[in-house]
Amino acid sequence: MRHLLTTLCLLLATSAFAQKHYDRLAAIDIQHYRFELTLTDESDKINGIATIDVLFKQDVSSFQLDLKKENNGKGMKVLTVMSDNKKVPFAHEDKKLTLNYTAKAGDRAKILVAYEGVPETGLIISKNKYGDRTFFGDNWPDRGHHWLPIVDHPSDKATVEWIVTAPSHYQVIGNGRLKERTNINADITLTHWQSEVVLPTKVMVIGAARFAIQESGEIYDISISSWVYPQDREKGFYDYAQAVPVMDWFINHVGPYPYAKLANVQSKTQFGGMENASNIFYSEKSVTGNRTAEGLIAHEIAHQWFGNSASEANWHHAWLSEGFATYFTNLYMEQKYGRENFVGREKEQREQIIAFSKQQRVPIVNPAIENYMNLLNTNSYQKGGWVLHMLRKKVGDENFWKGIQTYYDQYKLSNAYTEDLKNVFEGVSGFSLDQFFEQWVMQAGQPELKADWKYKGKKLTVNFTQSQAEDFIFDLEVDIVYEDGRTERKTVRLDRKSQEWTVDAKEKPAKIVLDPDTWLLFEQK
Repeated sequence: MRHLLTTLCLLLATSAFAQKHYDRLAAIDIQHYRFELTLTDESDKINGIATIDVLFKQDVSSFQLDLKKENNGKGMKVLTVMSDNKKVPFAHEDKKLTLNYTAKAGDRAKILVAYEGVPETGLIISKNKYGDRTFFGDNWPDRGHHWLPIVDHPSDKATVEWIVTAPSHYQVIGNGRLKERTNINADITLTHWQSEVVLPTKVMVIGAARFAIQESGEIYDISISSWVYPQDREKGFYDYAQAVPVMDWFINHVGPYPYAKLANVQSKTQFGGMENASNIFYSEKSVTGNRTAEGLIAHEIAHQWFGNSASEANWHHAWLSEGFATYFTNLYMEQKYGRENFVGREKEQREQIIAFSKQQRVPIVNPAIENYMNLLNTNSYQKGGWVLHMLRKKVGDENFWKGIQTYYDQYKLSNAYTEDLKNVFEGVSGFSLDQFFEQWVMQAGQPELKADWKYKGKKLTVNFTQSQAEDFIFDLEVDIVYEDGRTERKTVRLDRKSQEWTVDAKEKPAKIVLDPDTWLLFEQK
């Protein structure tokens, strides 16, 4: 079984991986991006100079970057490509910039790309709800190449710095640490941000707008700030200050925060929130003054560890990002609001998973998905979270937290596949988890379970029937409830579609309750 699951994971990982990225990623590894951008109010055109530090892992005579070519007034036009003060011949077609550059394995080169254009997406240039002009990067999943020459894949991480020149009425936020803010003249300001740790391009962004900015607090020398529209100053500062205790909880339960700061930013992202590394962009509607976005804040902060630092190695393993953020939001809410709140969230998400499976009965890791936006589905979020919930039950709380911390420590600022998570938890717990991951992650659906019972001769007999097409093996907790309210807890191993189970019972039960503590993903018929 181990060999089967390992082979399956590798096939799922590499089948889609090879389609668009594998050959290129085997040849080059981007070490650092330096983006010098000019933003103006006169038009939506941006001017950019990207300096890209490339390590060559193989001998090449050419290599490619992702950059959307200008077409019908949208996209980027490459003006020149240079290296060592020499022009580099290039071809730019559709979304690929091909550079005719010869290098040997082990060589490094700095490639300068000068370009300009109007982004179709990726950098959202628009007006906020108050009519003020704004610029917000919105790269997820692979839209960064609409405004930046990059390797637009989560496995090729690099450090990044932003040097943004913009009209002085804008404040600019970016990844990492603020290095410089200079008034070039009365009208123009230069802002320089730099990340000293590697990031995936999906969370490599800047934002420029009129902001009110407040230092919300500091946790373990990490500055936490709020960046909100001036019109929402009081409400936004109040709402986003919830990030401070969330950060504290995650640092103490997962590991050290991986970045230099955390800025919580009101923005024009198309998502409810976008977990950009060290500067989270929230929907502008997230500010209400009523602290209604606490779950959203916890979710996006969870991503700083899971998705940004420990990132999925390929898009189809996005549950390692979204499932983690979903479940860890529930765990944060549990410690703050209690077990009942937690169980309510788990039950609601279980119903969402069941409903989704009736529309699309597909596995969590699904390489058939080619439009990566479609990975933002119930499988990646709620079902991914439920896999972690069931894993916690299977290995126990102590092993669960040890496994989470070990996994994060091993893959921080790096990348992982589902197989890597499984291997960590096997090492920590001593359990074989092949069958667990195969049925819950690599297989579609969930058990559809019916339980008919009868009582005779001081024996309780339950006939369990699974009606789903897929095979599942799992432990089911059953509460036997008597008329006087007494309860007996039993556990039955279900490994067949039809199964009879008999236990002693001194009197007739009033009812039986399946999965009384909400630990199993199943549909009760």
